[in-house]
Amino acid sequence: MRRYGKHTDEDDVRVRPNRKGNRPRTNIRPKHEDAAEGFVLTVDRGRLTVLVEDRTIMAMKARELGRKGVVVGDRVAVVGDLSGAKDTLARIVRVEERSSVLRRTADDDDPFERVVVANADQLAIVTALADPEPRPRLIDRCLVAAYDAGLEPLLVLTKSDLAPAEKLMESYGSLGVPYVVTNREELASGDAADRVRERLTGRLTAFVGHSGVGKTTLVNALVPDRQRATGHVNKVTGRGRHTTTSALALPLPDDSGWVIDTPGVRSFGLHHVDPARVIHAFPDLEPGAENCPRACSHDEPDCALDEWVADGHADPQRLYSLRRLLATRERREGD
Repeated sequence: MRRYGKHTDEDDVRVRPNRKGNRPRTNIRPKHEDAAEGFVLTVDRGRLTVLVEDRTIMAMKARELGRKGVVVGDRVAVVGDLSGAKDTLARIVRVEERSSVLRRTADDDDPFERVVVANADQLAIVTALADPEPRPRLIDRCLVAAYDAGLEPLLVLTKSDLAPAEKLMESYGSLGVPYVVTNREELASGDAADRVRERLTGRLTAFVGHSGVGKTTLVNALVPDRQRATGHVNKVTGRGRHTTTSALALPLPDDSGWVIDTPGVRSFGLHHVDPARVIHAFPDLEPGAENCPRACSHDEPDCALDEWVADGHADPQRLYSLRRLLATRERREGD
């Protein structure tokens, strides 16, 4: 057996069968200690736009990464031509450890997870108060995904000139989720963007929302020098020319933070969510779950949280909210 390097043995070499002239492959990968640090801004059909220092470059994933995905928000190591000149292409050779991963599945019975954004620390859930009507079930699902990923949620309620926010927020008061209410006049004047921007300072915030709620319009107001196209979407069916077709990371003015605009969603599958991770967002309830039976769904007769609440350790509304959120894993968004 031919050997490659001092510490290589047959376990480090793979041979592709049934092909003439194949050379053995080694699993030993170069470390690329001289690689530059980069931040992935967008991904489009295998080509990635990466920020390296003060310039953007085009890159592709190196073959040695195998099936490991690279998504917007990833911090990566890049080698090759880093000039950013036209028609140049660098290689991403390493994806650094992620601090958080926001995931979704296409539907609740789809086991295939899709990573939406990496390394975000806040999830801004944008919903219109009217035109289109709010979809509380979708909001709940986004909250569950945020809690599962360890992100802090933020509700951004648009079009308050068409409907009041109080009725919708009655459902979320016990969760203590921060929120910002905006209307179209404030958005046009810049006042709404200023209020939202206060919540984004020093953070990497992913924006999600149903098509037509004004998410991309808000992002354009937050980052006025990087306008994204807006288009018409049918408020009833959600069909039409959607404003955002790929996720894009944009810096806030004065480098005060980052926003990631994501494509409009019609559903948010939660097949991947573990109830044990969601309860971490409920520190007043989490200690009571220590006496729950193994793999407790927290909504069954012998769940220990009922006794925990009955003993006065937490508000009953908090337990109701937890169970309502977890129940969204069992019901389709349109049910």
